Amino acid sequence: MNSYKAAIEYLYDRLPVFHHVGGAAYKPGLDNTVKLMNVLDNPHCKFKCIHVAGTNGKGSVSNMLSAIFQSAGYKTGLYTSPHLVDFAERIRINGEMIDQSYVVDFVKQQQTALETIQPSFFEATMAMAFNYFADKQVDIAIVEVGLGGRLDSTNVVDPILSVITNISFDHVAFLGDTLEKIAIEKAGIIKLLRPVVIGEWLPETKSVFEQKALEMNAPIYFANQNLVLSSTNNGLLHVTDGTTTYKLDLCGEYQLKNLATVLKVVEVFNTLESVTNMQLQINDVLVGLEHVTKLTGLQGRWQLLKSSPNIIADTGHNLAGIEYVVHQLKKENYQHLHIIIGFANDKDISYILKILPQNARYYFTQAQINRALAANELQKIALESGLIGNQYNTIAEALKVATENANTNDLIFIGGSNFVVGEAIELINSNL
Repeated sequence: MNSYKAAIEYLYDRLPVFHHVGGAAYKPGLDNTVKLMNVLDNPHCKFKCIHVAGTNGKGSVSNMLSAIFQSAGYKTGLYTSPHLVDFAERIRINGEMIDQSYVVDFVKQQQTALETIQPSFFEATMAMAFNYFADKQVDIAIVEVGLGGRLDSTNVVDPILSVITNISFDHVAFLGDTLEKIAIEKAGIIKLLRPVVIGEWLPETKSVFEQKALEMNAPIYFANQNLVLSSTNNGLLHVTDGTTTYKLDLCGEYQLKNLATVLKVVEVFNTLESVTNMQLQINDVLVGLEHVTKLTGLQGRWQLLKSSPNIIADTGHNLAGIEYVVHQLKKENYQHLHIIIGFANDKDISYILKILPQNARYYFTQAQINRALAANELQKIALESGLIGNQYNTIAEALKVATENANTNDLIFIGGSNFVVGEAIELINSNL
């Protein structure tokens, strides 16, 4: 196992991978993670971290926070999932992906432990990330929850601050079929005496968070959702809270909610006695937010991939995420709308399909993963919701036909699944 490619293939082939096989790869609980941490001498105890959970927005919030800490001059680790193109996207320090040589060495050195403990792909990847952050002595790490919170393997950390962006329906087979049940799982990241910031809430979820915070004697803060979009210029959202204007290079108005969460996190962080030597100034916030994608490498958030015609991709993949997408599509200017879309086969997509625009030409497709819903099946289900289009067995074919059909004033949107977006980005970056 002397190459990066061989190390990644080993992780995929020997460990259960959620995006390949779905629920069979999900290993709830912390037993495997604790065993891995013990083998590695508990690297998760050797750096400060902020722990971020939520149904939607946790990736954007994590990347915004990383950009702000980087702008303040702190060596910042960032652990997110899934990746879109390259495995190394999951583990970054100051925006730079993990060294390929480190991945190779880690897998070689820990092969016995991996085969003995038999963790999931996610558990092994997270262990690698924590070991990397400890070895490289980061000042702080932003750690995104994988799935849920309470039983997620990242929940071994003792963060200086926890964040829950929002609650909506996703992974109901694992997290519960009501917002209250899902909120209970997400609230599981609230730790004893550690403050928690809540980004969005509803009456049935707010009470869950407040009760858990009370049990853990954890100070709880709610984000001020009073931001206003003042303009969009040169690809930047200009957002004001009445006193300060923030320029955000992440497109899509749904980012206002994420920005409100981030600003509250910064406010709370600056009050923590445990980090009095790590203050964030307003200029750090302004610079970080204006350069999130450059500083962290974030992709797939209402991302303009190509112009004439505009090709935009977004990773929103559950009902709430697609609602944001539909809202944003209504604000775009185009002559005709083309939508390339594909989903995983373990999701109830009937509600999602019902809210998608019917005045679009659809290209039903599938990612090259085992969990992908077959394009012909998606086409049949979508027809019941009045969505018309042809099916394509590969994203490359769907993208080629859509590009040929579209004129320069049209809009091609790509979404439905992280894996559809990831493949599309890779194809467009390689010029098809």
